[in-house]
Amino acid sequence: MKRTKGFSGSHGGNKERKRTMFLFTLPMMVLYIVFFLVTMFIGLFYSFTDWNGISKSYNMVGIKNYLAVLSDSRFRKALLFNIKYTVAIVIGVTLVALICALALNSVKRFSTFFRSVYFVPAVLSMITVGLIWNELFLRAIPQFGASIGNKSLSSSILANPKLAVVGILIVNLWQGCAQPMVLFLAGLQSIPKDLQEAATMDGAGRWARFCHITMPYLLPTINIVVITQTKAGLTIFDYIKVMTNGGPAQATEAVGLLIYRHAVAEGKFSRSIAESMVLFVIVAIVAALSLKASGKSQVGE
Repeated sequence: MKRTKGFSGSHGGNKERKRTMFLFTLPMMVLYIVFFLVTMFIGLFYSFTDWNGISKSYNMVGIKNYLAVLSDSRFRKALLFNIKYTVAIVIGVTLVALICALALNSVKRFSTFFRSVYFVPAVLSMITVGLIWNELFLRAIPQFGASIGNKSLSSSILANPKLAVVGILIVNLWQGCAQPMVLFLAGLQSIPKDLQEAATMDGAGRWARFCHITMPYLLPTINIVVITQTKAGLTIFDYIKVMTNGGPAQATEAVGLLIYRHAVAEGKFSRSIAESMVLFVIVAIVAALSLKASGKSQVGE
């Protein structure tokens, strides 16, 4: 009988614990359902209409908006820009953040100070960062270039159709490496020191230890960074809106900016929703493929 009571008490405690955990997660679930799932399905519905975002009346048009999106050369050009930008930002952020994390992990003195300094850009809003760098590219750097007689620096790269994207990438790298760097740093500190010491005693060099010990343990972190940066690259909007507004000559017009212009400036609200849905599907497919590819190469598998 005592054992039965003890078991019943334990079972009741587990139920109480689960109920408490559910209550703590309930607000987040409600917010997720209301502000993501409900709005997504409402948007999906309006993507099959001709609603302009203001009028109370609308007509069902079926997949007309999706056919218009897929046949629009302007959308394809913007999507191609997003793909190229995403590839560049994923490679750049991953490499720069990993190098910074390796450097900070080897620092013994003032390590907390340096980590705080490197993390400062992450706490700033993208709009603020874009405005600051916009002034640097448009005023400070050209004036400095003119003062030293350097013609290449005397004009803003944001006014050059071929170099404007480089300026946006620089700003994105400066701010976007902060959080991945912290993730990589946490991954480096989770590697067992016994493995590193054993490999060193066996004669493994620094590069061999990095390839066979460090990288396998960092693969889950690399996967997270790749997925988040892929999403950031495919949905880039803030930097472009503030720094170039899609120019010059639509050289930096991304899908996010095109969606904004169709919805706000041109009154094509239902079409902009269809573009958003297409972009959502692309991001979901890329994320699923990344998870599947990385799941086959975890440590110990």
